[in-house]
Amino acid sequence: MPCRLAAVAFDAHDPARVAAFWGRVLGREPVEDAHGVLLTGPDTQVGLRFVPSGSTKAGQNRIHLHLTSTTPDDQQDVVRRALALGARHLDVGQRPEEGHVVLADPEGNALCVIEPGNAFLAGCGFLGEVACEGTRDVGVFWAAALGWPLVWDQQEETAVQSPEGGTKVAWGGPPVPERHGRNRQRLELALVGDPAGAGPAGAGAAGDALAAEVERLVGLGATRIGSVEDGAVELADPDGNELRLSPPR
Repeated sequence: MPCRLAAVAFDAHDPARVAAFWGRVLGREPVEDAHGVLLTGPDTQVGLRFVPSGSTKAGQNRIHLHLTSTTPDDQQDVVRRALALGARHLDVGQRPEEGHVVLADPEGNALCVIEPGNAFLAGCGFLGEVACEGTRDVGVFWAAALGWPLVWDQQEETAVQSPEGGTKVAWGGPPVPERHGRNRQRLELALVGDPAGAGPAGAGAAGDALAAEVERLVGLGATRIGSVEDGAVELADPDGNELRLSPPR
């Protein structure tokens, strides 16, 4: 496909601190770049980016992460390790009989450590799922945008996954929580292909490819918001969630 899922971006007051937490939890090395701090995803695991922002949380976040476990002891080890690194327990109304453990990272972003034996996340890797609030239309949009199959499509809930496997991206269906301004989490896309050459011809070709991909995404149901730094374009999915499309790097 013309674009790939590059990362899930999180606004952060202290990107280095939050990236260090997630880097130690996931076993990834944080790398600073012009847009914040990136934790590249190995193989089919989704990357994470932490972006400097003074925004404050208002209402429920529309994206949170699910970590998998292999045994009950492994689940508790993951929880203990996260708590030691700065996480805290979070009450979101989960019932005692539910097997997952809900935590918050150092800036309050929710994460769940999923119980072993969860069939839906079998074989997805440690970062098993990016769990999003959204309608079925959004799941269908992202399946077409990424060229990933819908691996779940029942009762308005959807999920997509790379044909090679790895992290799933899922949407919980209605009712979708009310938006309070811009989202503090969003999906980042990057064009597939070689970076533009140094000459005008290479830059022009990259610009044409970016414009064509914007038009493709708009045709699938996205809305263009505008251009941002480094030649990237900001759009919104059919539910109004912001997303960023960048040239290849």
